[in-house]
Amino acid sequence: MRREKIGLLFVCLGNICRSPLAENVFRQLARERGVEHRFEIDSAGTSGYHDGDPPDRRTAATARARGLVLTGRSRRLTGADLRRFHYVLAMDAANLAEVERLRAASGGSAVVRRLREWDPDAAELDVPDPYYGGARGFEEVHDMVERSCAALLDELLQDAA
Repeated sequence: MRREKIGLLFVCLGNICRSPLAENVFRQLARERGVEHRFEIDSAGTSGYHDGDPPDRRTAATARARGLVLTGRSRRLTGADLRRFHYVLAMDAANLAEVERLRAASGGSAVVRRLREWDPDAAELDVPDPYYGGARGFEEVHDMVERSCAALLDELLQDAA
């Protein structure tokens, strides 16, 4: 029996730091477990500030130091995304509010949540935007995203079993 792929869309503001990181971390985790084929994984931003740009160089450098090469180009979230993907995972409360607004306007049926809802170490649910901070912020965001994506993958695989 062939199962439908589970669609996951990771969303931040500009789609150059947090969401492309989450997209690629989740993809790598799924690949390592031999289940990448069960998922459709993408990322987008609530703004079009960086349309077509590659991931932020600092995010890419942090990921590369951990053995992960970031791929993709920034794009803006659309109403069609909220009808196409099963899960839309926002990085913070502001992103969540914008995704919810667009979902209501587009008639989308995606489950919309914040990624850190799966972070076992979360004291708060926002993945902070490291864009205007220093290198330590990118490291901390990577840690949050890795923990959250690993727990999310575990839950999705358990639910599909």
